[in-house]
Amino acid sequence: MNKRLGVIGIVIEDPKQTAGKVNAIISQYGEIIIGRLGIPQHDNNVGVIAMIVDGDTDAIGALTGKLGNIPGVAVKSALTTKTL
Repeated sequence: MNKRLGVIGIVIEDPKQTAGKVNAIISQYGEIIIGRLGIPQHDNNVGVIAMIVDGDTDAIGALTGKLGNIPGVAVKSALTTKTL
């Protein structure tokens, strides 16, 4: 499969309830994650994660799909159009 480079943005509402599920899924896909930055917003009870990924579209889609199925989690991704 062809690889693509991209970024995934994740917004987590009520992180105390969902952060464990999010981190478990992210750990399952650690082989495609190049970097990750997590920013807690304690005053707003929200967490934001930005990840740089390098993988095939099936793996990236599976990761974003699983994350997006968690209630209170919003996910958006942007991938390069050029395959690596």
